[in-house]
Amino acid sequence: MRKIRPATLRDLDTMMALYQAARRFMAEHGNPNQWTDGYPSRQLLKQDIANGNSYVCVEGEKIVGTFCFFVGEEPTYRRIENGRWKNDLPYGVVHRITSAAGTHGVASFCLEWCFAQCGNLRIDTHRDNLPMKNALAKNGFAFCGTIYLEDGAERIAFQKDQA
Repeated sequence: MRKIRPATLRDLDTMMALYQAARRFMAEHGNPNQWTDGYPSRQLLKQDIANGNSYVCVEGEKIVGTFCFFVGEEPTYRRIENGRWKNDLPYGVVHRITSAAGTHGVASFCLEWCFAQCGNLRIDTHRDNLPMKNALAKNGFAFCGTIYLEDGAERIAFQKDQA
């Protein structure tokens, strides 16, 4: 049975291995430009854990996915181009979601859990990340436009709300 729990520092090595596998998968499947240069870093994950924003999806005792989730404003979402957000209500944000190779439905399980926490969810991804775009469409997220990360990199933005 799957469940979501807050990540701990003891989970860091497993989380880092999941992200390393995800970087390899993305590079091999037409998305070599997302999560480059060792992103996300161990330090960033430690900060997420310290802030209470890091979660793992476990099946039995095995970690099969991880992500960052918080309810609050995401500064890079203030400006959106080529579209608009579905609403201006308070929202939750999902970042850095990944799952273990060979598992199925983990991303959907994590996204459903996040949506249940707040009922208004925003997420962004790289234009070339077809598996994530498919997962978002499957889970009822609507394309909203283009946002830009702090370093200026473009991402496509999605939102799911109660409507």
